[in-house]
Amino acid sequence: MNTSATELSFDSNMMWVTLVDGRKLGVPLAYFPRLLAATPEQRQHFEFSGNGTGIHWDELDEDISVQGLLMGVGDRTRGNRLAA
Repeated sequence: MNTSATELSFDSNMMWVTLVDGRKLGVPLAYFPRLLAATPEQRQHFEFSGNGTGIHWDELDEDISVQGLLMGVGDRTRGNRLAA
């Protein structure tokens, strides 16, 4: 199954990831404190990595695996208590 992302958008509380197969995944920003604290403009400065298997924000030092999102994995930064 191809789990690559093709689109990414945000609202005030959620990150929305559209997958190549048409599914749309909603992930609470609270799972990723750096994204939650970022400005809307900073959130838009991302790039897809690995042909859409990952999402990278250079300015925020954030990398997210699409497979991890599908598994319900949040931020695994040491000491983060909000991770799922």
